[in-house]
Amino acid sequence: MEDQGGGGGTKQMNNAYVDTSKAEKAVWLMKCPPLVSRCLCAPPSDPSRLVAKVVVSIDPLNSNDDDSPTKFTMELAGAEVGHIPKCYVMDMFKDFIPMSVFSDTPQGKISVEGKILNRFDMRPHNQNLELYGKLCRERTNKYTVKSRQIQVIDNDNGAHMRPMPGMISFSTSGPPEKKKTPAKATDTKRTRRDRGEMEEIVFKLFERQSNWSLRNLIQETDQPEQFLKDILKDLCVYNNKGTNQGTYELKPEYRKSGD
Repeated sequence: MEDQGGGGGTKQMNNAYVDTSKAEKAVWLMKCPPLVSRCLCAPPSDPSRLVAKVVVSIDPLNSNDDDSPTKFTMELAGAEVGHIPKCYVMDMFKDFIPMSVFSDTPQGKISVEGKILNRFDMRPHNQNLELYGKLCRERTNKYTVKSRQIQVIDNDNGAHMRPMPGMISFSTSGPPEKKKTPAKATDTKRTRRDRGEMEEIVFKLFERQSNWSLRNLIQETDQPEQFLKDILKDLCVYNNKGTNQGTYELKPEYRKSGD
């Protein structure tokens, strides 16, 4: 930034001129609620009509006492419409970082409007607390009510409401099918005996008792199941019914020879 024209009040910054003639002017920085900001920014119907006024209250008996600060109050003009509180308290603060106010125009002119002297925070006055509470309740109710929309359907034959192929997948209502766990293999692999030796063992077992189940024969002989079935198919008869259902017994010709 460099000075242009000495004390003329114009400076150049980034190839743009800034008007600094009002740089030392004292201004106030006011933080106000959105509803107050809308009232102040709305263009009045009569340009000569006041938008708001600031009332400064000073106690003449304690004017030199620093412990009794000056009180500021803002009153909005014509703010009765819409349950907007009319009177606000302006709390003043002086402990803030030094700041300045800038403005620009659509033509690109930048100006310094002044240096911030005091900062104010606005809050509703005690006499408007009931009105302010009513405003808050109305605002809360407005955003909690769910709005419903009604749409008129021109095509009332319901064709556009029918599911298209592939949109719906049908599933059975029963419980989900459990995956079958593979049967565990036996811990020890059985070794086949000689067939002639195995037939002699089978004959001796049937001498002990006339009927055997396949499970018991496997336990007695410790032979592979399929190998034992092949031998029993040649030597025995499987009972499908009767009192000995599910067991093997020797064929008649082998029983005679055994006797």
